[in-house]
Amino acid sequence: MKLALVQQHATDSRAANLERGLAAARRAAEAGAKVVAFAELAFDPFWPQEPATPERLFRAEPIPGPTTDACAALARELSIVVVPNLYELDGELRYDSSPVIDADGSILGVTRMIHIADFDFFRERGYYAPGDRGLPVYGTAAGKVGVVICYDRHFPESFRAVGLGGAELVLVPQAGAVDEWAEGVFEGELQVAAVQNGFYAALCNRVGREARVEFAGESFVCGPRGEIITRAGRGTDELLLAELDLAAVASSPARQLFLPDRRPELYPSWWGGGDSPG
Repeated sequence: MKLALVQQHATDSRAANLERGLAAARRAAEAGAKVVAFAELAFDPFWPQEPATPERLFRAEPIPGPTTDACAALARELSIVVVPNLYELDGELRYDSSPVIDADGSILGVTRMIHIADFDFFRERGYYAPGDRGLPVYGTAAGKVGVVICYDRHFPESFRAVGLGGAELVLVPQAGAVDEWAEGVFEGELQVAAVQNGFYAALCNRVGREARVEFAGESFVCGPRGEIITRAGRGTDELLLAELDLAAVASSPARQLFLPDRRPELYPSWWGGGDSPG
């Protein structure tokens, strides 16, 4: 199965960003991609680099809504799975959300970011409510897909949840800045998660200089044994393609050994937030 990650910059025009993103998705489908994924808030400026204002809060949109309608139409036309990430409005609440749109254009569900960051240039608690839908795995036309959104990747429970849910591919839409962490941390987090849970992990990052942050790009895909399969450049708009052998998931060490050898009867007393044993 071929996967495409759309690494692109964003301007102030949602319409222009969406048009550019859908054109990239069309190129991906022409190259044989069956799943096309986007970075965090791919079609907008990264609003949380500044504290929330009424004007910025007004930019949230419903799901289904204009952006997902456009993505669904393309998914249906090209028979591809499309996974955007957008600023969702649901009643009085707003979320950082990734709808999973199947190859027939139907929205299988929406993953919402659970853990909400609040530090310099990532003032997200003014924008997002914590996600309330858990971490589902979606049975798409291309395989079993989970989504772990940006800040959620720092919590190993997120990856374990989708791993136990049977995910073959985990998409990580991200807004990661240049020199945000030590060299190799982004890769290391996903490589360890892939090895421990036995899935392909694909991080799609924003790119480009915005008002206060320069986003790094450097999107990448790693396999269920932790190997980096492919990566995009720093500071470049790219369509990153990766060929995935989903049969390798079932034969991975995690699916053959680690997950079957878990002893969950010993975890609940401390796994949920209490003191660890000893």
